[in-house]
Amino acid sequence: MLDQAHPLTAEPPRTFRVEFRETLALAWPLAAANLLQMLVHAIDVIFVARLGDTALAASSLGVAIFGLLLWTGTGLVGAAAPLIAAELGRRRHSVREVRRTVRMALWLSLLVSLVFMGICAAGGPIMRATGQDPELTHRAASFLLILMWGMAPMIAASVLRIFVSALGRPTIATAITFLALFVNALGNWTLVFGHLGLPALGLHGSALSSVLTSAAMLIAYVVVIQSDRRLRRYLLFGNWWRSEWSRFVEIVRIGTPIGLTILAEAGLFTGAAFLMGRIGEAQLAGHTIALQVAALAFQIPFGVAQAATIRVGLAYGARDRRAIALAGRASLGLGIGFMGLTALGMWLYPATVLSLYVDVDDAKNAALVGFAMQFLVIAAAFQLFDGAQTVAAGVLRGLQDTRIPMLIAVCGYWIAGYGTAIYLGFWTPLQGVGIWIGLAVGLVVVAALLLMRWRMRERLGLLPSVS
Repeated sequence: MLDQAHPLTAEPPRTFRVEFRETLALAWPLAAANLLQMLVHAIDVIFVARLGDTALAASSLGVAIFGLLLWTGTGLVGAAAPLIAAELGRRRHSVREVRRTVRMALWLSLLVSLVFMGICAAGGPIMRATGQDPELTHRAASFLLILMWGMAPMIAASVLRIFVSALGRPTIATAITFLALFVNALGNWTLVFGHLGLPALGLHGSALSSVLTSAAMLIAYVVVIQSDRRLRRYLLFGNWWRSEWSRFVEIVRIGTPIGLTILAEAGLFTGAAFLMGRIGEAQLAGHTIALQVAALAFQIPFGVAQAATIRVGLAYGARDRRAIALAGRASLGLGIGFMGLTALGMWLYPATVLSLYVDVDDAKNAALVGFAMQFLVIAAAFQLFDGAQTVAAGVLRGLQDTRIPMLIAVCGYWIAGYGTAIYLGFWTPLQGVGIWIGLAVGLVVVAALLLMRWRMRERLGLLPSVS
């Protein structure tokens, strides 16, 4: 049993109601941090959108590449979550074992960041190879050359976020992300348009603001961890040069499928942006705004999924099958239920939702808003499946089951989803709407298969043996 000071107990709740309450208590700060992180990115969109459609489209292409790599990297180091949770559930030498996991995850974050920064530096040729407009490519590539410097601090900060959350301090992530919101807003205001005596850097100013914000977040995590008595006792930053290769390999083994799963899903949406770029600037700009709305809603079930991985992981480490089942039920009910509410909001009030990002009454935004409205209707239709697939992936990660879910994601998103998007987008009159239907198809297929795997967990041998 975990000590009484730990707010997450390895002794599982005896009822669904208690487990639901425990999951909600862990999930809401993580979801709030996710929403705030999206608002941090939304700040960029809001400021860049005022530079015109061309600047917004260029930033969209640059962020598409950067975001794809960033999410893959955070997924790779995300293996730390189920490992830390299982270690806390077992409660055997947890301080030492948790420290080893975090240290090796930080090592891995630096290594993958260096690789991904190299890919970002080659962003220009990548975009030209996809047939993007030369002017858009030039502006997006120069934007990406600045933005890439935020890669390492962002991935490292995600490792520290996992640590504080698993240790029962998820509100730390919320507070730090709230701070990042203000830092990025100030950075964009001063650097994009030139205030407080600084030059107006336009699109480059937004990229620089993102880099400064990511560095501020990493520094904030280090300061808080070193200041908190209970977190400080893990000595995360002591002997940082000491290798633990068996733990490093374990993180890579579990994390690589997670990273590839996220790559498959994020790649579907990134690929959709490149398809939109071939259709036209207005459709790409409308896609960018609609996707921001859908991604904002997605942050709630994503936070639930993060909590689910920890809750299921604690029960997995304690070898309690009943607790695993309760954690899964609570998480799936919470995530899918919320997405039902967001679907209604998008369906009934699309103009109100879009007005958060653009002036829907401005004549110069007419084409952009028209396309975004069409895409948002489809986004409303796939909300439930989007919530189901991310929470289902989260509960399976708590069981350290990542390889088969990766294969499901690759096939579902890229064969069913992207294949449908290409066909409907370029071989039918649907164009952008067809691409969004393809996105929906991918999410439906993956959600169905992951839920089926969770229901069959005992038959598939995914549960721990009873001690």
